[in-house]
Amino acid sequence: MAVVDAFPARKRRPLVVSDSPKLSSSSEAKLTRSLFVASHEMSSMLPLPFFLRRNSLSLIRKAQIIASVFDELLRSQSVSNYYSQSALLCFEEMLLVMHRIKSLIDDCSRASRLWLLLQIDVVSFSFHELVADLSTVLDILPVHDLGLSDDAQDLISLLRKQCSHSMMFQFVDPRDDALRRKVTDTIDAIKHHQISPHHSTLTAIFNDLGFTDSASLTDEIQRLEDEIHDHIDDRSKSSAASLIGLVRYSKCVLFGPSTPSPPDFRRHKSLSDANIPADFRCPITLELMRDPVVISTGQTYDRESIDLWIQSGHSTCPKTGQVLKHTSLIPNRALKNLILLWCRDQKIPFELSGDGGGGDAGSPCNEAAEFTKMMVEFLIGKLSAADKNGIVFELRALAKSDTVARACIAEAGAIPKLVRYLGTECPSLQINAVTTILNLSILEQNKTRIMETDGALNGVIEVLRSGATWEAKANAAATFFSLAGVSAYRRRLGRKARVVSGLVDLAKRGPTSSKRDALVAILNLVAERENVGRFVEAGVVEAAGDAFRELPEEAVAVVEAVVRRGGLMAVSAAFSLIRLLGEVMREGADTTRESAAATLVTMCRKGGSELVAEMAAIPGIERVIWEMIGAGTARGGRKAASLMRYLRRWAAGDTHNETTTPETHSIVVPTPSRIFTPVL
Repeated sequence: MAVVDAFPARKRRPLVVSDSPKLSSSSEAKLTRSLFVASHEMSSMLPLPFFLRRNSLSLIRKAQIIASVFDELLRSQSVSNYYSQSALLCFEEMLLVMHRIKSLIDDCSRASRLWLLLQIDVVSFSFHELVADLSTVLDILPVHDLGLSDDAQDLISLLRKQCSHSMMFQFVDPRDDALRRKVTDTIDAIKHHQISPHHSTLTAIFNDLGFTDSASLTDEIQRLEDEIHDHIDDRSKSSAASLIGLVRYSKCVLFGPSTPSPPDFRRHKSLSDANIPADFRCPITLELMRDPVVISTGQTYDRESIDLWIQSGHSTCPKTGQVLKHTSLIPNRALKNLILLWCRDQKIPFELSGDGGGGDAGSPCNEAAEFTKMMVEFLIGKLSAADKNGIVFELRALAKSDTVARACIAEAGAIPKLVRYLGTECPSLQINAVTTILNLSILEQNKTRIMETDGALNGVIEVLRSGATWEAKANAAATFFSLAGVSAYRRRLGRKARVVSGLVDLAKRGPTSSKRDALVAILNLVAERENVGRFVEAGVVEAAGDAFRELPEEAVAVVEAVVRRGGLMAVSAAFSLIRLLGEVMREGADTTRESAAATLVTMCRKGGSELVAEMAAIPGIERVIWEMIGAGTARGGRKAASLMRYLRRWAAGDTHNETTTPETHSIVVPTPSRIFTPVL
């Protein structure tokens, strides 16, 4: 059974160039020189080394003959003014063929070898077509009108015979076809019969393809991953996914696990590491959209957020305030694809909504499921070997690849084994273990496995508090960010004093990247109201305030969330940040300015006239507020308008409507050193 029956259109330029370059209205001499240059460039090209060698070498040799002919034409004293119109038309067509040949060989040399091998029929036929096109041009070329020497005319006659001879041969080299069958038979045996290929079989295949070390197979995996993203049809994606599974398994079996030096491998970025484009953020939560949908006003929101908005009884658009004509949600597939591509470019392992359960039966990931299971079993079986660090690193790399890999690793019982290495004295092993758990936690069902595995939660907490490196601590914080995506786990984590103090301590003392991970994890945890008091007691407001200049977006967002969901103690803790929030409103990015304004609005509402007076004392604050009203975002403008109303009422001495009734909080906290009593 062939793995690939057809190869539909691709997103990027295909291997066969369909749109040939247009010729300018250049002089005849320029046309002759262009042909000379093109044929010489072709002559210097190397044939494809491992397969398609016969096809590419045949065309390169023909280009060498053409280069000799045009070399004589250029040296000839009778310049192109004497060429007939039919000769010039043949030159133009020949130049087009030269460009197409060069593009085809270049594309083949850059493509994944395994992917190219599966397309050997299509690509070989493309070479065959180019020979036919060249033969046609040579047949109609008026050789006697060119003033060539007898030797040059003999070369063209030889070239015509070579083209005719090439047309008679089968366009797929039998050796290439035999290699292709080896690969497809191996894939079929794994997918349909669960037969693990023998070591010697894999060695023979990958030696024939020129893969002689682990690094070359790693590069091949990257090229195959590019193929998955470049193709638009499921059949091609599935074929590429199967090849990736085969290469990953073979890499481990043939060359064993290997751990590159730290600069060569970094974990995927977390969302906190990336500057998320404004169009990719949900206007409600300001977070990266998982499932963007369009409402009746034409605005796009994340499905979960807008669903909650509508179910809460709202009948207007959150962004524009327009009344919704209907509540139907239309998937924004174009934006969803852009978010996927952006996440891939940023190396962010972000599962879109609906993709976390393992995908559809025919999805590319599932096509590689048998390969993944086989590789996971191989790696888990080797964990008792001496090179534990290398094995865990391979699991780490596999866990970041796709949904099926995360499911297979967890189902194979890897999490309890990884927990053993969280307390190791080997720094790199600890980093690899905690990062593997982080990558596994991206899958929703794995969150439950991690939370329910004995020692897993405590192990990650210990890495957060006393990990061997800042990277290990940051990845532990990112793990809590991921786990806190489930509301029940958010509450459970917030009740653990060591989680709260560990995150706050990392936000205070860590380097910038580690602080960012800690602040984003805190932001997720304080989404649960009952957690806010514990974080305030632990000093989260002070930690965020210290990070205002270093990480303004994350730090201000944390303060906003704490003040909004906390009580008077949170407002009191944030009092010293009022002037800093004013500076952010003046100089920050749009989202940060919005967040700072929203924080001040909440503080004015809860904190009373003394707090408004502190804000009024900020130099130039009214001008900053007016600028936000006139030129800020819609949300920022609304918040700024609210601040202006507070300032005007305070200036007029009208404090009666300045604040709302004090909130009643279920959290019991110690009496802060300074509390502002709202004016009733």
